Amino acid sequence: MERDPALTWRILLALLAILVVDVVLVAAAAYLVAPWLAPLQVSVANAVGLSGTSPLVWGAVVVLPVALAFGWAQLRYSRRELLDEVDAPLDSGDEYPDVQGRLQRLAVGADMAAPSLAVARTDVPNSFAVGGVTDGTVVVSTGLLDALSDDELDAVLAHELAHLRNRDAVVLTLASFVPALISDDFSPFGSRAASTAVWVGVVVAAYVLSAPFIGAPPFTLGYTVSFAFAVLVTAVLGGIFLGIAGAVVLGLSQHLSTYREYVADRSGAILAGQPTAMATALRTLDRSVETPTADKRSQYAGVAGLCFLPHGFSTGDEPEDGTQFTVETRSHPATEQRIERLQQLEREEF
Repeated sequence: MERDPALTWRILLALLAILVVDVVLVAAAAYLVAPWLAPLQVSVANAVGLSGTSPLVWGAVVVLPVALAFGWAQLRYSRRELLDEVDAPLDSGDEYPDVQGRLQRLAVGADMAAPSLAVARTDVPNSFAVGGVTDGTVVVSTGLLDALSDDELDAVLAHELAHLRNRDAVVLTLASFVPALISDDFSPFGSRAASTAVWVGVVVAAYVLSAPFIGAPPFTLGYTVSFAFAVLVTAVLGGIFLGIAGAVVLGLSQHLSTYREYVADRSGAILAGQPTAMATALRTLDRSVETPTADKRSQYAGVAGLCFLPHGFSTGDEPEDGTQFTVETRSHPATEQRIERLQQLEREEF
């Protein structure tokens, strides 16, 4: 499968920028919680032979390792959450040996390891690929399997393999975390009840352990007021830092998304051997779903940005949730432009 040098540079730039955002985000968090963890800072500094107030402690010893761990964790977490969001368990592909066979055959043609297959049980026809460090997963809906012919299905599967082969699926899987976290699409601790319990526990523990920072006796009115003010300042500044990081990552993912779709269309069409099949698949799927408005599909924003077509796995008549804060992450080229490019490829190469 051919590689596009321009896409490679965009992917590397986006990945580097995301890693920088992670470092800045972790550094900001370390700065905000540093007063709360002053005893730990001194202990770490003494252990590595540095001054207890040295910024190197929170930089080289704390921030960088935590940032790397944060990047690894958010990739694994985002992949799992994206699959859970469309209810596509990793073992769901076992029920579709024919589709698995097609995926393996195309992967051999692309000279890559065959990814796992997951199937979302929804009538909305679409697909997307999520990337891991060493492997990936292609997700298709039952609606897509029902809507396409064999040649069209091969073309769509080849399109998703191109995303995995080019590694742009890994970058956008990674990039989906912060915007989805701001949108409240992902819950780091599982259910809302579990998340609430964890945060309550963190606040209670911080209240008990904050005496050295506040400098007043615990469980008094003055202590409680000072603690509440410190928590409010930390939360506000943390929200600002998170919002800035989300905007940066969002812009990077949108910049990459449009170009990567053109490259995956071309590479997938060449791999499947039929640009016409890719074009007809685009037209069939685009016409089969009335494109929802951004508000109606906002709860699927993380998935929609990765999908073959930007309607995600939602329908156009789903009720809006006016109380949910959302961040739109999609950025697809117009379907007709993609079809025109495939038609031109057909004339030039086939």
